[in-house]
Amino acid sequence: MPQSASSHSPFYAHLSRLRFIKRWGLMRNAVEEDVAQHSWEVAILAHALAVIARDVLGKPVDPNSVATRALFHDATEAITGDLPTPVKYSPAMRHATANLEGEVCEEMLRLLPESVRPALRSAMDHHEWPDDEARLIKSADRLAAWLKCRAELRYGNTEFAQAATQVRSKIDEHMTPEVAYFLETFGSAYELTLDSLMQGE
Repeated sequence: MPQSASSHSPFYAHLSRLRFIKRWGLMRNAVEEDVAQHSWEVAILAHALAVIARDVLGKPVDPNSVATRALFHDATEAITGDLPTPVKYSPAMRHATANLEGEVCEEMLRLLPESVRPALRSAMDHHEWPDDEARLIKSADRLAAWLKCRAELRYGNTEFAQAATQVRSKIDEHMTPEVAYFLETFGSAYELTLDSLMQGE
């Protein structure tokens, strides 16, 4: 039987608040980005990489599964907020933040009715992700960050110049056939204006 309507869960209400959590909080932004926007973009990019992996490179991967997990990849930030990269990946904080994300994930999953908890655990808990899907999502996350930096530079915001270089170095260091194909096929269009996009240039 379905759970009683009187049993209320705040799980999705928490997720809805991702739109209020700003990213790149230590930097001046020409255009603000929130975690909900970022999650959507990472899901789109991860889906694209998975389609390339499956349909171009012949790998056995499910783009819909990858996109779903990517959509939830920062879900715990509904509780923790967005931890700036210099803090999150500093030697002193790396272990602590990793444990924090795992604990918050468990806390959020406990907010769900037991019957739907396994499906959301599969999406949210990074330890549940197959390695090939996790790599695609990480690549998509880096791509999203680089595209954000490139956009800020186009707006004349040199605050993002060093970040753009650092993120691109990470992309090049971990380059995959999927990312190379995406950049070659789709990457240059991100530099175009709306008029140029509409004209198919």
